[in-house]
Amino acid sequence: MTECFIQNNETKGKFNLTAANVTAESPVTKKFYPTFTDASNGTNEITTSLDNYISANGAVYVRVFNSNECYAIAKINLQVTPPNRSTVLANKYICIDDRTTLDAGPGYQSYLWSNGATTQSIQGVGVGEYWVTLQSNGCYVTQTVTVKKAEDPVITSIEISNNTATVLVSGGKAPYKYSVDGTTNWQDSNVFTNLSRGQHTFFVKDSFGCTPISVEITIPNLVNAITPNGDRVNDYVDYKELAYKENLTFTVYDRYGNLIFKGDKFNNYRWDGTHQDKKILTGTYWYHINWNEPNAAKTPIKYTGWILVKNRE
Repeated sequence: MTECFIQNNETKGKFNLTAANVTAESPVTKKFYPTFTDASNGTNEITTSLDNYISANGAVYVRVFNSNECYAIAKINLQVTPPNRSTVLANKYICIDDRTTLDAGPGYQSYLWSNGATTQSIQGVGVGEYWVTLQSNGCYVTQTVTVKKAEDPVITSIEISNNTATVLVSGGKAPYKYSVDGTTNWQDSNVFTNLSRGQHTFFVKDSFGCTPISVEITIPNLVNAITPNGDRVNDYVDYKELAYKENLTFTVYDRYGNLIFKGDKFNNYRWDGTHQDKKILTGTYWYHINWNEPNAAKTPIKYTGWILVKNRE
């Protein structure tokens, strides 16, 4: 006997033992047992749910009596037909406004989709959850498939060194494409060189190809040398133009990593080449400027560079 699997217990099926064709003789009496030994000894008879007997692959035994009380024992093989699920139907990711096709694959006797379609595939479906009922070998199985919105990548930070910017990205689906100040010239590298001072907009898209994300940033004016001698020419480094940026920090270090200067609103983010009101030695120093851009992601910007200080008495 062969029956379809049970939906909530796929290794088992429901069998009507009374329908088993074990003899052409009539009239007869049938008694069913789980093992041949039980059938031989007349023990552990199956007396309930004979027309709805739940079993995995296996066998039961039937003891058949004729009108003369003679009997014979027959074996009834029980075979559960397993679910034949589609191996090609899988969850998908699409851009929020896109549409896609769901295909259950060939070879089924019938198809019934959640939108009422009875074809192998359905087209023009958007983000959402769908199901399809597939018929194979007389058995039905229902599969659920989800079309999900593709996750947007996120520009996690932008690191600036002199006139070079490095765009750091996470999320979405790599590999990413990058562009600056427009969406026509894309590149694989996340590094942009020879950038001019001022405002620039960086764009990123992932392999899903959805609407690019963007961040507008400020590349500050580069100062590589000061001569703080009071002649009002190159006397200081001044980044007060960035004072409106969120969480702005401006720090200067010597070659040993010692903090020489920390900018804030009280010194107006301007450094005159001194440390604790004393002139520092002539030499090269390194500065770090950090802030968050005023966008929804509060994109962190890290700006680093060096500066030569020439102090003359």
